[in-house]
Amino acid sequence: MRMSESSSSALEASIRAALADIPVGKGTAQDHVAGLTAHEGAVTVALSVPEDQSPEDFESVRAAAQNALQALPGLRAARVLLTQERKAPPVAGAQDKRRAQLAPIEMPGVRFRVAVASGKGGVGKSTLAANLAVAAAKNGLKVGLMDADIHGPSVPMLFGLRDARPQADSDKRIIPLQAHGVVVMSIGFLVPEETAVIWRGPMVQGALVQLMRDVAWENLDLLIMDMPPGTGDAALTLCQQANLSGAVVVATPQDLALADARKGLRMFERLGIPVLGLVENMSGFRCPHCGETSDIFGHGGVRDEARRLGTDLLAEIPLDPALRLASDAGTPLTALEPDSALGQIYRDLAQKVWSKLT
Repeated sequence: MRMSESSSSALEASIRAALADIPVGKGTAQDHVAGLTAHEGAVTVALSVPEDQSPEDFESVRAAAQNALQALPGLRAARVLLTQERKAPPVAGAQDKRRAQLAPIEMPGVRFRVAVASGKGGVGKSTLAANLAVAAAKNGLKVGLMDADIHGPSVPMLFGLRDARPQADSDKRIIPLQAHGVVVMSIGFLVPEETAVIWRGPMVQGALVQLMRDVAWENLDLLIMDMPPGTGDAALTLCQQANLSGAVVVATPQDLALADARKGLRMFERLGIPVLGLVENMSGFRCPHCGETSDIFGHGGVRDEARRLGTDLLAEIPLDPALRLASDAGTPLTALEPDSALGQIYRDLAQKVWSKLT
């Protein structure tokens, strides 16, 4: 049930009043609110860290704010993030040096962490990540999926969890949801589906850190991370702090997509992250009526690129209407038809990825 405009305003007022009771320097936490969203009893607040302080120094404020919000009546879940804008570094390369010093985030409940990435959007990366995760679970592994595509989270729809909301455990960590044999977490569970996530880079980075640090990822053989497209700050945050075991790069066969995938692959190489291989998605379309195969986006381009770059081609995944229908229905095809020809391609892909890790 959606809140009325008046009840939503009242909730926001109570949130701001609670933050106003937390002293910060000469003011209060309310003075540092950089963003606030509230929907169906779940609230996300971003607090801006002053330029002369580090996020670590502001952690006590974040914790106090989160405790205060969780105590408010009528709130089902509350999450407080930290964001910070810094002045441009005076010397070229200083920002890169600062990033390089970021410490990896410990995730002791996860054995291997694999990024599924692309240099651009629109190549089916999230659908592939979802089906890869389910396929690995079908192969007998304990699997998690972290939707790190903050601006375009797809996991809630792909897993039929659009109306689901996670709870917190006794240690105030987020308990990931479960569906189709996979534990999953996405910023889409915390932000209303119809709300555009208009966040600056530091806020996005803070959200990614909390998806790794504050989620109860436990007893997992494999955590698949659906990366944001491109090679910007969000991707760098994950590469530098997720302690990745490897990366799978997804592309379609045409030259434009291959050029962008090449940039993504180079990013992983420069950061010392093993590239497990490439996947050619949308690799041909077999007409269900006449049986003829049409290479709508070309075919074999990723295979040639993998050979040129000295890495492996892990799979060629064709266009298939069944994949689209299953995704729209909220059930990954590998859960719906695991033994179909396409389902077997994903299961073979999952086995190849696991073999490279072990």
